[in-house]
Amino acid sequence: MDSIAPIAASIDADGRTRLGHLMARGAAFFGSRYALMGGAMSWVSERNLVAALSNAGAFGVIACGAMEPDRLAQEIAGTQALTKRPFGVNLITMHPRLDQLVDTCLAAQVGHIVFAGGIPPGAAIKKARDGGAKVVCFAPALALAKKLVRSGADALVIEGSEAGGHIGPVSLNVLAQEILPIMADQVPIFVAGGIGRGEAILSYLEMGAAGAQLGTRFVCATESIAHPLFKRAFIRGAARDAVPTLQIDERFPVIPVRALGNAGTKRFMAHQAEVLAKFQSGALTKEAAQLDIEHFWAGALRRAVIDGDVENGSLMAGQSVGMVDREAPAAEIIAELIGQASAALARRPA
Repeated sequence: MDSIAPIAASIDADGRTRLGHLMARGAAFFGSRYALMGGAMSWVSERNLVAALSNAGAFGVIACGAMEPDRLAQEIAGTQALTKRPFGVNLITMHPRLDQLVDTCLAAQVGHIVFAGGIPPGAAIKKARDGGAKVVCFAPALALAKKLVRSGADALVIEGSEAGGHIGPVSLNVLAQEILPIMADQVPIFVAGGIGRGEAILSYLEMGAAGAQLGTRFVCATESIAHPLFKRAFIRGAARDAVPTLQIDERFPVIPVRALGNAGTKRFMAHQAEVLAKFQSGALTKEAAQLDIEHFWAGALRRAVIDGDVENGSLMAGQSVGMVDREAPAAEIIAELIGQASAALARRPA
């Protein structure tokens, strides 16, 4: 038995070394130990979880959501007080004060700005880069990936429909096959959506991804401020329970949201109908209507995450929720993911 332990340790070390090589580009881009990016989840991805992820070797990302510039500045400062490691800020492109939010990030010397929720204006990308920040954008299709790189994006996230929250129509499995072989040599590309184990991360790294973004797995981190009832819903949830909302009128496109089904999900359908009626009557512009929808989700998500109203609030969750089986420190979750990927790699011939 004593002679087996050194061999096992050697195999494990070899797997971690090889995984480190595969993650090197993504880790260097973030300035982190691992090429693992925290998904920006409103009300969940705040200073405590973000700092915990960065301190554990991953790359935490603050979810700005509907925050105003002053509130974002406070959150950035709060995060900087908890970690000296790099972290980023996720900004929603439809925010009416996007320009000021970029200024807020630059003033606080945030090194990475992530633009989400739509194609960011070229001026916002330029301002971020000119201010010294690296720009990360979401690319839901190959054509948009090319356009974003031409516009100045330093890195891309390709997020499949398996993800929680706002989702696109295509699975990560397909997006990775379409985009990685063509774009991976141009900029670092991080995969997201339905990822819950290290073996899956490894498979995408071997396809050319620079790293992965995970959100749902970290909701039940010990450092997450999510209400105990919110966490319990995730631990009990199965992959099939995380379902996307429906669009009720093709003339008024609404980005689907994947969440655990409850009364709040049904309430959104009624709210969507009310907003559609206001838009059709001219009481709301399309932009105002879309923003109204966003505010609905922000409020519903807060009720669930902060207040623990898991019946009427929004339980945004990816299909990887079925792999969330306990509450654990962020460092433990990250170690588990890295261990799974390293072990899988160690079993393969060098």
